[in-house]
Amino acid sequence: MSPATPAPETGGAALELLVHGVGGATPQSMLDDPRTVRVTGDATAAVYRRTEDLDAEDHPERYAARPVPEAYCWSNLTSGDGTRALWLLLLPFMVANLAHWMRPPAQGRPGLVRLYGVLVRLVALTLTVLLTAAACEVALDLTAWQCAGTAACSDAYSWLGFLAADRGGWWSAPGRRLALAALVPTALVVLLWYLSNRTWSAYEAQRPPTGYDAPAQEPAPVVPGPAAAVPGPAGLVSGGSVSDPPEPTPVELRPALGRPGFWYGRRLVARLRGAHTAAGFLTVAAALTTATARHDTGARAALGLALQAALAALAAVVLWVVCRRGRSERRVDLRVERAFVSWLPGTALGVLALTALHAGWSRPGWVSTGTLPGDAAFGALTLAQGALVVALGAVAVLLQRPRRDPRTALRGLGGPAVAMLACALAGVMSGGVAQRVADWLDGTGAGEGSPIGPPVLLSWQASVIPVLLLLLLAPAALLAVRTVLDARRLRPAVEADYDAEDEPDPVRTGRIAAGRARAGLTDSAPVLVGVVSGATLLLGAASIAGAWASGSVPGRAFDGAHPAIASVASAAQALGSWMIGFGFLLFVTWGRRAYKDASARRTIGILWDVGTFWPRAAHPFAPPCYAERAVPDLTWRMSSWTRRTGGRLVISGHSQGSVLAAAAVWQLPPATRGRVALLTYGSPLERLYGRWFPAYFGPEALRALHRTIHCWSNLHRATDPIGGPVRVPAEADRPSVDAEVLLDPVAYGRTREHPLPEPILGHSDYQADPEFARRRSALLDRLPPAVPRQRDPNDPDLQGSSGRSSG
Repeated sequence: MSPATPAPETGGAALELLVHGVGGATPQSMLDDPRTVRVTGDATAAVYRRTEDLDAEDHPERYAARPVPEAYCWSNLTSGDGTRALWLLLLPFMVANLAHWMRPPAQGRPGLVRLYGVLVRLVALTLTVLLTAAACEVALDLTAWQCAGTAACSDAYSWLGFLAADRGGWWSAPGRRLALAALVPTALVVLLWYLSNRTWSAYEAQRPPTGYDAPAQEPAPVVPGPAAAVPGPAGLVSGGSVSDPPEPTPVELRPALGRPGFWYGRRLVARLRGAHTAAGFLTVAAALTTATARHDTGARAALGLALQAALAALAAVVLWVVCRRGRSERRVDLRVERAFVSWLPGTALGVLALTALHAGWSRPGWVSTGTLPGDAAFGALTLAQGALVVALGAVAVLLQRPRRDPRTALRGLGGPAVAMLACALAGVMSGGVAQRVADWLDGTGAGEGSPIGPPVLLSWQASVIPVLLLLLLAPAALLAVRTVLDARRLRPAVEADYDAEDEPDPVRTGRIAAGRARAGLTDSAPVLVGVVSGATLLLGAASIAGAWASGSVPGRAFDGAHPAIASVASAAQALGSWMIGFGFLLFVTWGRRAYKDASARRTIGILWDVGTFWPRAAHPFAPPCYAERAVPDLTWRMSSWTRRTGGRLVISGHSQGSVLAAAAVWQLPPATRGRVALLTYGSPLERLYGRWFPAYFGPEALRALHRTIHCWSNLHRATDPIGGPVRVPAEADRPSVDAEVLLDPVAYGRTREHPLPEPILGHSDYQADPEFARRRSALLDRLPPAVPRQRDPNDPDLQGSSGRSSG
């Protein structure tokens, strides 16, 4: 199982850079040695070596027979203490951000690409407004307006006594109660801003290392065959300051993931963070002005109109900021627009403060009855989200039409489908919190005669959850039946693969066939996502229609209907409310376990790591992007090794590590790529990323990577539910990337070489297969020989013997 299995004894110095996958790994397990030393990096992400290999650069003669193994450990970028489970509360934002990257590939259609990005950013903005509106619903409507305005409810909860309307205190005035309660959603917006700013500073704001473009200046080595590449002019392969002149036409076509500014989105994230923070403050201010507008007269009415005009003007500015500019990737953009980052949210906060003062103005005769006008707001948000998703789908169809790849998930509609799921998640979470708080405040019977309840629309949205689950039973049952049938169908193929016709073991054959059949369920994910998204869109429209037509919750809307129908409606409302609360707690519990338990992370962590792989291009409050740290780390490490030693390098990535490895190779200058081989195993590059993110990992992008890198091999198993073939065919004198499917288990029964039964490994322990060492050796053999480098005492990459300065 050791990654340091001897490699060919030709070609000079070689480095094997190992990158682990989902769930993380320790440097000791990756290097198969308890004695490891950190070569470069910090406690968050670092490169490690065995202690005995620390001075490998100074003694290349020791490594003529094997590569120097190094392990890049990045698990602390996505895991840590249990408090990081709170990031799961930002899941709708992360899912919306994914929709940005799922657009179909398009060349020569920049207008549609920009429109796609604008629509996704608008969907993301509605999620921020929805979350803030939900906090306003809980704090302002349910607590300060309904419960504090009802004597029975305020008496039941002593902490509301100073707000009670029947006690006549200074805070008992409705406007003052609302102004005080507005601190809760305001604090939530400030918390989101703080988390976004802190994680951005820790993960994404690190500028590329000094001299990042230096590797692009080195002379290109002579690489035989089609791997030879001609480096472009200085600065062509790397980024530069914003004062750099526009880039000339590159010598080679650079994919999106190879652009200098792709992994440095400082300007856009800061810009969007200011806009979303301002939108949150304006949502709170709008809730206050809407509540007071009906009770203003004279000077108060004039001031209220002025505040509403200021809110409308600032809202227009927020929309302009969100729509005006997307990502800038052609260069490392170091600018930060202070007016939008500081002035816009600061002005919105000032207007919110004025609105709170205006709400606290005494209004004789104003009493809190009924509910605040929240139904219209939530209904308008839901309609806007549905319209944006439909428009996004139309743009995706236009982008996909010229070049339709049958492997693309949902025929290019993956982005709109995922955007719909983000809206549904946000609606469920916001409605669930409001419903549970309402049930809690009204649970003791304190609200009898004047029940405490959220807007009617939120109750309707909760009621459709059981219906959605029932609709999912049909495709789930079909997939289960198909899996059983596939397992039976695969039994003869399993016995043929192992040549087990003489003494077949039905139990052993059945387990292997079942493992292969279950692994195939991953390819059915697009169908499930499409069904859930389509059903969500239709049920969401039905919930709006039901709420606006009836004006009451589902349990009361069908009071005059048949008893069976009325019972079903009441049961759906109650069951949906409890399912939201239970699901919310279960969600946070699983998330906390995933961060603290490595085995749980391997099970459910792949989806989270996929979501946080991509930069924050649509929603600034999404969880941070770990690849904006990991990809430059790997790129710089590969460049520094080849510059310092002139030697060969194979970067070996498992699972999500293979995606990081491919992204880092794309960032390398042509001269460095000529000395790099790529070995991927258990890789989701095509099976997951290629299908769902076709503009960045589609067939053309993977074929281009195959042509630009010196050599590439991919290992996969039929029992692996995550990894699979990359489907890059042979070209000219370049062999196919995919190796033959590895047998799993490696032995059918007991043999001399395997006296004990071998386990079915699935997605893990690829290095235990003998084919791993053979493939790596073949890659090293194909790389050009090492080019001796003259030592320059002024070159920092050649200082020291531990390799720390070359990191």
